[in-house]
Amino acid sequence: MLPPPTPHWALLDIDTVGKLLDTFTTLPCPARLTPNSLSRWFDISSSRLTFLLTSHAPSKRPCPRSQPWWSARLSSMRREYHKFARISRLDLSPLNCSNVKSSRRTYFKAIYSAKRGHWSAFLSSATPRSHWTAKRFAFGGPSQRILDLPGASDPAEVAETLLDHFFPSKPPTPPLLRLTGYEDYTPLTSEEISRALSKFSNTSAPGPDHIPYSVWKSLHSIKPSLLPSLLDPLLAHGFHPPSLKKALGIVLDKPGKPSYDSPSSFRVIVLLRTLSKILERVVASRLSAQATICSLIHPLQCGSLPRRSTAEAALILQHNVESFHRLRYKVSTLFLDVKGGFDNEESPALLSHLRIKVVTPYLGQWVGSFLKDHTCRLTFQGSPSLFAPVSVWVPQGSPISPLLFVIYVSALQLEIPRSLIISYVDDFAVTVASHS
Repeated sequence: MLPPPTPHWALLDIDTVGKLLDTFTTLPCPARLTPNSLSRWFDISSSRLTFLLTSHAPSKRPCPRSQPWWSARLSSMRREYHKFARISRLDLSPLNCSNVKSSRRTYFKAIYSAKRGHWSAFLSSATPRSHWTAKRFAFGGPSQRILDLPGASDPAEVAETLLDHFFPSKPPTPPLLRLTGYEDYTPLTSEEISRALSKFSNTSAPGPDHIPYSVWKSLHSIKPSLLPSLLDPLLAHGFHPPSLKKALGIVLDKPGKPSYDSPSSFRVIVLLRTLSKILERVVASRLSAQATICSLIHPLQCGSLPRRSTAEAALILQHNVESFHRLRYKVSTLFLDVKGGFDNEESPALLSHLRIKVVTPYLGQWVGSFLKDHTCRLTFQGSPSLFAPVSVWVPQGSPISPLLFVIYVSALQLEIPRSLIISYVDDFAVTVASHS
């Protein structure tokens, strides 16, 4: 089954959109702020902006025969070839037969040249990260599997089984009953949005909104005040609306499985709304700036933090091992990984940790709002197009999720005599020195 038509963002009339943005303004925030009223305000404002964009982008209708090398010139040559073929079927004169052969030869030579040109252009700009794309072009991709799980008789039951497996039930979090303004809040600036957008790739797959980062970058360059005016009220009141918590779950096979009759034979790639991830990136930047000040993260945590890397972790480990060796100690290192770390991170414990460390209140309130009431729509062959609530505390694929995880596991790095514990997000290296 083909996906529904989506906007062809590469052909967006950005000049017309830029002129319309001069007079486009977000609606004023409601006087009486509640979670429902602020959520309704954001949904209406973002829908107006989305309608402005989609109305000036042509629809891209997917087709199983669509090819990236096809062009309008080939379409014209195909029409000409079929026209001569129809005429020759009615009149078998030598001239008509010659025209058919000539147009057919020209048409198929043009197809051959277009294929070779597209392949050569792709190889000339290929990078080490695109070798899987080259393999798919050369050998074709795997056929889409029709999921058949025990106890599931239709796609809706398959989706429910997969959701129960990937997002098992967790204790409900209390609802947010009221919104509070914070005196220590710093308004969101266009420079923060610019820094957040620079971290995203234009080729990243968008979520349910289908709007790529390239469109947001273009809009922000035309009108830098637009995105801050849309996102600032959310951050100022520590609120993340339910519409930004909708996600697409792309169901993929795990390669090499002997059978695919169990949910554990599949994995899910979660795609969040791009507008949500922009705000999440801003919050991650602000929260990481407080991490050192409030001692949120252990000094030997080297992942998901600015100016820290795996190279730094390796140098720390090498230095400490050599120091132990100079003292005539035997050194052993155990490398381990926290399995299902993000899925089992308890949001009440995380929020309690943020309050104890005296994080800026609006950030703690926003994190609490972000970690609940998520919905997801699984995408597979014949899947239902409905969003279902999922029990997830820290969603994978979010820019802020790794930072929240390293804050959550900071207590695991214990102080043990003649030992060293280095971590990189959910990967730990425990080094112990002794005389034996």
